[in-house]
Amino acid sequence: MFIYFLIIRIAALCGHAKARALVRGQKMTKDAMKSDGLSVRGAIWIHAASVGEFEQARPLIERLRREQPQRKIVVTFFSPSGYEARKDYKEADAVLYLPFATRRNAKRFIEVLKPEMAIFVKYEFWPAYLKELKKRSIPTYSISSIFRPTQRFFHWYGKASLHLLHCFTHLFVQDEASRRLLAEHGVQDCSVAGDTRFDRVGEILSHGLDANDPRLMPIEDFTQNCQRVLIAGSTWPEDEELLAQYMEHAELTDTKLILVPHEIDEKHLHYIFQRFQGRFVRYSRATSTSLIHAKVLVMDTMGLLSSVYRFGQTAYIGGGFGAGIHNTIEAAVYGMPVVFGPRYHHFREAQGLIDANAARSIKNYKELEEALDTALDNYEMIGAKAAAYVHDETGATEKIYKQIFS
Repeated sequence: MFIYFLIIRIAALCGHAKARALVRGQKMTKDAMKSDGLSVRGAIWIHAASVGEFEQARPLIERLRREQPQRKIVVTFFSPSGYEARKDYKEADAVLYLPFATRRNAKRFIEVLKPEMAIFVKYEFWPAYLKELKKRSIPTYSISSIFRPTQRFFHWYGKASLHLLHCFTHLFVQDEASRRLLAEHGVQDCSVAGDTRFDRVGEILSHGLDANDPRLMPIEDFTQNCQRVLIAGSTWPEDEELLAQYMEHAELTDTKLILVPHEIDEKHLHYIFQRFQGRFVRYSRATSTSLIHAKVLVMDTMGLLSSVYRFGQTAYIGGGFGAGIHNTIEAAVYGMPVVFGPRYHHFREAQGLIDANAARSIKNYKELEEALDTALDNYEMIGAKAAAYVHDETGATEKIYKQIFS
């Protein structure tokens, strides 16, 4: 751990933007601790690595805020992207960076915060913090976690890591396979609750969150009277190459594409614009006229993807030709067929959508063309299966809340 944190500090000194933001954020939290600036002592402490994990915690946070408003809540992030996106989150009493997980930092942070309990989301297993919480007999929970035999906990070299799991008061896992695996290795304080992300996307759908956001007006204009709208979310260059080919194939149809890249720096946007020459309009520079005539709308702003899906009939989820696909259920909840690349096997919900005949994985352009044509031509029938799958998976927040807070 020390070496990892040292590398981050060196990267910050060398000008790496994210590393510098992380080091600055660490200093902010430490300064607040030194100056006795933390006004959230005795809070429920919820830690999420980044935005995705925060969205898993969010249904639990907001249920707690509604039903027990007297309790304090502090949210911590490790990543700068998570902190920057949610630093003004109004349902938390404080949003902080988590100090680097050294023994000294963990002891000091917990000593100052004095949390009533700690809740870690999904894959967050910081040894120094877990050991300190256990030492102080502070109830500690893991929510929406998932375990596989390939993880370090279950190998001969991972015995120390496996021991960490005994620091949790209880682990709420996503599936029965995780529960059985933990039980086989002596971790008994565990139950199957499911994935709270399904509750979050269900809330977005049922309450129409962000539906009246004025930032969505250009998207409404772009999709008006079009019944073949493809939404491509969190795309990378490998995805964009295939999608550019597909839009050439779809040139004679009324198909439109809303492209939401994972990275929106100018270098990547320039790459995208070259691929869609003459057919695109840039969201930040769109006019009523350009929106009418364009075939592709390139979103060059962050934070709108989950709201954009409501305007489409089919979704392509990026990342499947790289480290792994991004969030599929944000699209599926709207009753959309879902298509993604080959690297999805570590994502339980992606396999669930495939098993429900609501999603397809593709390996090349030929498979992409067939999958998207089929999905767009039959989006109501296939999309109904996607929506049903998401609905059947909801309920994790209720199970977790009842056991911890009732």
